[in-house]
Amino acid sequence: MRGAIVKSAALGLGVVIASVALAAPLAARAAQADARSGKEVVDAVCAACHATGANGAPRIGDENAWRARAAQGLSGLTQHALQGIRKMPPHGGNPGVTDFEIELAVTYMVNQSGGHWAVPIDKAAPPAAERSGEQIVRAQCAKCHESGLGGAPRIGDRAAWISRMEYGINALVRSAINGHGGMPPRGGAAQLSETEIRSAIIYMLNQGLASPGPGRAAATELAAPRAGNRKVVAGTEIYLGIISAQTLRQAHGGRVDAESTMHGGIPRGEDYYHLNVSLYDSASGAPITDATVAVTVSDPVMGGQTKSLELMAIGDGISYGNYFHIAGPNPHAITVRIDRAGAPGPITAQFDFRP
Repeated sequence: MRGAIVKSAALGLGVVIASVALAAPLAARAAQADARSGKEVVDAVCAACHATGANGAPRIGDENAWRARAAQGLSGLTQHALQGIRKMPPHGGNPGVTDFEIELAVTYMVNQSGGHWAVPIDKAAPPAAERSGEQIVRAQCAKCHESGLGGAPRIGDRAAWISRMEYGINALVRSAINGHGGMPPRGGAAQLSETEIRSAIIYMLNQGLASPGPGRAAATELAAPRAGNRKVVAGTEIYLGIISAQTLRQAHGGRVDAESTMHGGIPRGEDYYHLNVSLYDSASGAPITDATVAVTVSDPVMGGQTKSLELMAIGDGISYGNYFHIAGPNPHAITVRIDRAGAPGPITAQFDFRP
């Protein structure tokens, strides 16, 4: 897998400018797959009393009424709902509601009333078949993201997703888990795990791209990684890929699509190159998606230029890239600087390149 990603990184094709991480399928849970969301349970069962406060039930949205109850925690409130309390019968009067669905409903009502609880996961459920990002999107996310309903970033809308990736993929995943704007926690599907949500986000970002088209195979061969384009520094694997703008223009044949417009478009002048940097944790092999990457290309005669690299998706992986003007036959030093929040300091790696 990594070799394929590095080859794609060198090519710089099949990309969408965005901040994403590797899509890693995760086993879903069978019991959760059948579970209704907290909102669905509340609408069908709990709202009979909690929507209006009938029979002394704390009304949904009444922060004062729920504050003291929320202090009892999910376990305490769930136990009350399961056993019944005061005028509320066990299971809210509906024995068909499962224990796990009760947890989801309680969490939903707390969060609708000023709380910030994480949506629970049914840890007792046995593993089920793995689901891909595409399967998750088709089953759940497309309900809003296909058309942009309620302001949801539309699948394939590069600009809409880039603006949401300002703080990185982890922040976007957390937002999806906790709910944001009109989107309920976990997109209204409590069975979705964190990694499944990542997978779905990546799938949505990568949609809407043009098909490969003629010229890609030849370009792939030309862009094979050169020896020495891998460095390991301070536990970080750094891969550098380089391809000329001329090769990219020939591969696109004048088409206007996501690839041809990335980084402001493929430069028309001579001696321009697209540089890609892919990063991995050398211990776990996990992609690094929260870095700030800058590259300095030094010419021994003309001096140097420094640019920040933009995050972009490459197939099922991520990379950082931008265009540079690298002219003349002289060898050039390419210095990669990587900054990560919480790290003791930046790390650098140097590569040699002769046009």
